[in-house]
Amino acid sequence: MDAELTRQLAGFPVLCTLPIQWGDQDAFGHVNNTIYLRWFESARIAYGNQVGLSQLFERQKIGPILAAVQCNYRRQLIFPDTVHIGARITKIGRTSLVMEHRVVSETLKTIAAEGDSTVVMFDYAAQKPVPVSLALRQAILEIEGPASPLVEQS
Repeated sequence: MDAELTRQLAGFPVLCTLPIQWGDQDAFGHVNNTIYLRWFESARIAYGNQVGLSQLFERQKIGPILAAVQCNYRRQLIFPDTVHIGARITKIGRTSLVMEHRVVSETLKTIAAEGDSTVVMFDYAAQKPVPVSLALRQAILEIEGPASPLVEQS
């Protein structure tokens, strides 16, 4: 990744790189709006894997469930291109996490979309939300690093 892309994704500790597929385009010749939400999902999954959510689900049937997602589209994208999707946690609530996403076009060297997702930690066996565990909070803080706004600064 070149310096400009790195600069635009600074502060996003988890990154995914995906090629734009020909089939991602709609009748208007640009990437369809729903594809951006799939890219956000890919970044959420990558983040979750890094903090151990897949193992938590395997052991206890506790995992994230999407509660809300929003996207601000900045640029049209077309095939061929490659996008880099950044993910970071911006808020940890009692049972929920807010994750910010950024999509950067390799061809345009600019931000193509930004948005956020709210996920709720969910007990799939009991079908109810559960608190974000201390272990998950610590894993998130390790990934986010000491400069994260999640870390109380003294």
